[in-house]
Amino acid sequence: MVLIKRVLLAGMTALSLLAPAAPADAAGGRVTDLGVPLQDVLLLGGTVAPGPDGPPVLWSASSGSPARLNAVDPATGAEVAWFDLPGAAGAWAVDATPDGSVYAGTYGDGHLYRWTRESGVTDLGRPLPSENFIWTVAGGQGATVYGGTSPGGRLFGYDPATGVRDYGKLSAAHSYVRSVAYADGKIYAGTENPAALFEVDAADGTVKQLPTPPGLDVKDSWAYDVNVAEGYVFVRFGGAFPGPLHVWDIAAGQWVDALDSAHGLDVSPPDEQGKVYFVKAGELIGYDPRTRAVTPTGVPVTGRVANTRGIGWAELGLPDYPGKSLVGVLWRGLMFRYNPQTGAKSFVQTGIKGEPIDITAIAGGPDGRVYTGGFLNGGFAALDPETGEVREFHTFSQTEAMTTHRGKLYVGAYPEARLYAYDPELPWHSPEYSPSPEPGPVPNPARLFDLAADKQIRPRALTSAGRYVAAGTMPDLGQLGGVLAIWDPATGTLKHSRRDVVKDQSIVSLAYRDGVLYGGTSIYSGQSATPPTQPEAKLFAWSVKEDRLLWEFVPAPGKPAIPALTFDDRGRLWGIAGGEVFGVNVAAREVVSRVTLSAGAGASGQLAFNPEDKLLYGAHAGTEVFTVSPRTGAKAVLKRGPVHHLAVHRSGDVYFSEGPKLFRYQPLTR
Repeated sequence: MVLIKRVLLAGMTALSLLAPAAPADAAGGRVTDLGVPLQDVLLLGGTVAPGPDGPPVLWSASSGSPARLNAVDPATGAEVAWFDLPGAAGAWAVDATPDGSVYAGTYGDGHLYRWTRESGVTDLGRPLPSENFIWTVAGGQGATVYGGTSPGGRLFGYDPATGVRDYGKLSAAHSYVRSVAYADGKIYAGTENPAALFEVDAADGTVKQLPTPPGLDVKDSWAYDVNVAEGYVFVRFGGAFPGPLHVWDIAAGQWVDALDSAHGLDVSPPDEQGKVYFVKAGELIGYDPRTRAVTPTGVPVTGRVANTRGIGWAELGLPDYPGKSLVGVLWRGLMFRYNPQTGAKSFVQTGIKGEPIDITAIAGGPDGRVYTGGFLNGGFAALDPETGEVREFHTFSQTEAMTTHRGKLYVGAYPEARLYAYDPELPWHSPEYSPSPEPGPVPNPARLFDLAADKQIRPRALTSAGRYVAAGTMPDLGQLGGVLAIWDPATGTLKHSRRDVVKDQSIVSLAYRDGVLYGGTSIYSGQSATPPTQPEAKLFAWSVKEDRLLWEFVPAPGKPAIPALTFDDRGRLWGIAGGEVFGVNVAAREVVSRVTLSAGAGASGQLAFNPEDKLLYGAHAGTEVFTVSPRTGAKAVLKRGPVHHLAVHRSGDVYFSEGPKLFRYQPLTR
């Protein structure tokens, strides 16, 4: 009864968030709370283990505020229980131990949580004070669990009887312990690129690095997934998407096999014949490490993200599913089932509930609607600008930026710095994110290009540039130097793509005028663990016709980033950097105006010119929405709050977000 009540209350809360709140007056205008436009399921870590009532369930961690540990009945897909993880936003790391405990290691706060049937969920705190991200946990003996972390690249153990054991930093060259598995007194741990695999003695802490598979170049690969079964270690090298799975024979001390196009995140426990199951090339397959035989199952697991979030065995008690069946859950809450005896297979949408998604991008679309994209879970929503109601929602990638150009909305997606074009006049169809066995219309959004080959991950800046669309990007871990890419929609080709336009700096903002692109840089990579080499951000000018750098200079000394640029109605270029708004005469190549907001030197901020009232609108340091007059420099605060994203609509209304909530500001001059 308590669980039912909690679920009903959660549903009522979700509905109330989506209903626009009454407007409130603000300085010079009116603010309306439009609720939560993006809400979806995102599962990261999971396992199959005994549940609250005893029989096995699908355990999974769903991202949210707070994150939840979910228990799903594999026979029905119903959520039999869920437990808040207070203070956590999500968990990659979920596993069970032989005593019946279920552990979850979280990101952001780096806490470890333990569920038991007797006590429910207990927050065990941060095992290692220096670490804020637990990437992986693996059950050991009894109630002992082992975990890997960042940013220090450390390994720890936790035993309820003795507490935390710090095994230390496994490698001076690595900042991440991305994946961990345990068997027979040994812990196996994999790192980020260049991928390394370590064997650690759980008792005495001795660390030994295992050799790299022969002929495998691990310079750009992670040991992303590590699993152990039947005396073999299975290591998938690469990243979030399919890569080679190599098999290490523990007794022989050598690599004995490799399978291409393996998906993560897990290899199943073995069946009675010693065969394990995982997804390979879009299909669930069985694999015998002793004979190296591969057995197809005919179970398709398709789409861009076809990684299992927990896979294991359960008795379903269903027709065509005798004995134990293989069950697993996918990232959006879809469950799959397969019975090796009969070949029966099925997919069931589980009862795991979606959570609000933090907004990462806002833009006015070519059809006049307001579009939002989200963090991590992703999502893509179109809102009616008059009512603020969501008229369209789709599962999609994490969005870094959006811009309108000649009837289409262009969307920059993480990772791989991908660019898409969405035509609102055509039906939505995304084979990557909403895969279907039935053929559909042409892909929309259409994927145009990516910059993975240039080691880029975030297309942070997008703008319409005459007949072209321009993108500026941030690179992957261990890399510096963004790419300036110019796409020609008429030919469907990249007119230009160049890395390191400004040495060792990312491109995080763009503005266009009279054949010239103006870019703002950041000294940082797209991953915070990469140390910068440059002291301050720069502003540069780029000739679109000639594909060459015209000039660069430092407009805001000491500031690490220029995250937003915009032109006013007189042709002056404005930017924000740390706690400062500056105006540039681009012909003279000099700063001619400065407005101080604070003494801060952060890398975030938003700025956009509103032609309706001729004011600059901005978001500063995640603390406030403000206006600045480009003529007088006068500043006004419209609303205080954790605002990071903002856009001016063609109506003159201003849309901004606080976490997952969207707001509309209507100037009283309208």
